[in-house]
Amino acid sequence: MISKGTEGEKRFSYINTKRGETAAPYDKLHVYLLNGVLPYSEERALGPWFVGNWVEENNSFLFFSKPSKDRVMAIVERRPGLEVLEEFAFDYDQWQGESLESIKIAGFLIRPYWYREEKWKGPSEIQEILLDPGVVFGNGLHPTTQDCLRALRWLMGSKDITNVLDLGTGTGILAIASALMGAKEVLAVDINPLCVKTAEKNVRLNGVEDIVRVIEGSAYDFSGVGADLIVANLDYDVISELLKEQKFINKRWYIFSGLMRTPYRKLKVMVEKCGMRVEKEWDHEMTWFTIACKGRCKA
Repeated sequence: MISKGTEGEKRFSYINTKRGETAAPYDKLHVYLLNGVLPYSEERALGPWFVGNWVEENNSFLFFSKPSKDRVMAIVERRPGLEVLEEFAFDYDQWQGESLESIKIAGFLIRPYWYREEKWKGPSEIQEILLDPGVVFGNGLHPTTQDCLRALRWLMGSKDITNVLDLGTGTGILAIASALMGAKEVLAVDINPLCVKTAEKNVRLNGVEDIVRVIEGSAYDFSGVGADLIVANLDYDVISELLKEQKFINKRWYIFSGLMRTPYRKLKVMVEKCGMRVEKEWDHEMTWFTIACKGRCKA
């Protein structure tokens, strides 16, 4: 059976908010695209408005909250092999796809850390997640993130889940949610160093440092780590390769997401061939799909 959530959740159920004493740190984004990769050791020289260094192949995208071309040029001029190719400027909301607001989903109130709630009178069992997404995926608005939260709520509420492995953690939102729902150990993995830094900050914001450990690395390198539950909100190609590894398919539970219609259908066939069983499914407008699977491990 495919679950679609409540109508209120499908409309995203925004909670009234206003800016707290600290204004949003990312009203504008100024981005400098470099030919070449800026070493992370140089980031301290980028000044107080530096947001992050997104590395993609042989390029660095340097994000700032205010114009900082002088800082960038000073580094480029002293490092042969680096070159500024382009620069961009746009609203932070434009980067995120829409305005960030607090959102209630799957028993969580996900709140940008620079906002404060006005007269929140919701159920006392609502759990709050403070989030600084920076320029990383995982702000709580994407359908796959939301359905992963629903899947986590369903699994953590009915199964004995102690250890969680979150592959492709992004901002760390799913790892943090797992910890708040009772997991004793959570390993959050991402191949992108900026995602790792962002997730580490969010783990600290939510006070779950003793439970969640964030590590830089590929999903393949950590696929054999022992866990009761693996959460993989990843590209279909990555998930399908992981399912070929014996060390990956011997866990108790899995949440797979990031799937559009055709990849979702293919993945269902693959998990069944691996000896897993699809227990529950979620979809967003029959476009994005998430599945919870019972693994081969009988423990």
